[in-house]
Parts: sequence; C-alpha cells; structure tokens
Amino acid sequence: MQWADVLQDPSLQDLPYKIELNEWGQIVMSPASNQHGIYQIKIGWILLSQMTEGTVISECSIQTDVGVKVADVAWCSADFLQKHGVETPFMEAPEICVEIVSPSNSDALMQEKMAIYFHCGAKECWLVTEEGKVRFFDQDGERAHSSFGIEVVL
Repeated sequence: MQWADVLQDPSLQDLPYKIELNEWGQIVMSPASNQHGIYQIKIGWILLSQMTEGTVISECSIQTDVGVKVADVAWCSADFLQKHGVETPFMEAPEICVEIVSPSNSDALMQEKMAIYFHCGAKECWLVTEEGKVRFFDQDGERAHSSFGIEVVL
C-alpha cells in the first residue's frame, strides 16, 4: 500500500488512531488519548507563537526508508516549505519533529523513530511524556534545551 492509497481509502477516514505505513506497506495504527491531543495542540501553539518564520504541521507525514512515519507535530522553516511545498508525504523530515509518547510506545520505539527522523533530515526531535515533560534531542543525543531557542512549558 502507498500513502496516497491510505489518504483515499474511505474506511480509514476519521479513525481515532494515528496511521503510519511500515517498510512493507502495511498499515500501523496507534490509539491516541485526549491528553495526547491536548499536548499536540499546546506544542503547536508554542511553536506558532515562538517560531514566526515557518509553519507548524500536526500529523506530518514523512516518507522514510522504512515506510511513512507521521510526526505528531512538526515545524518547517520557510526554506523547507519553499523547497517541498505541501507534498504529501514529505520526502525529507522537517527541522523539528515532535512525538507525544503514548502508553503503548516503548522507549526503544521512540529512539528508533527519532533516528529515522534524523536520518531523513530533522535537526531536532522532541519527546513529550504523558506527564507533560518535554525532552529535546539532536543527532548527538539528549539536550537540556531546544537549540532553536524555544521555551516550552506545558
């Protein structure tokens, strides 16, 4: 299955799940809680209010070597958008990719997903825990703060 097929399939519309494709074109779904949605909106607002030169995307699809991955929230610079427009999925990762960790997500899965985003060009990945703690990562590992100078309080 291709990402365009997922987008066009009426049986996959309005599901309360995050949908991705794995490397074999199989659909992978993860349930999302209301807390997940609250954090998604709050992170998006923080990015919109502090990063004026670019845009924020919720449920940002990214084509990777292991299928289509969907960042819960992403920030794209104006340069990124000029290069990629609104192609779906993006063929490289936006500068900031944010994952809101669900109870079903293991630490190993989140580390793997961040590695995939970095391999696809992300400059920074954030993990938001169920308790609202935000952890910042770049290619070298965990950082105390975002390298983009963003102040995040949930």
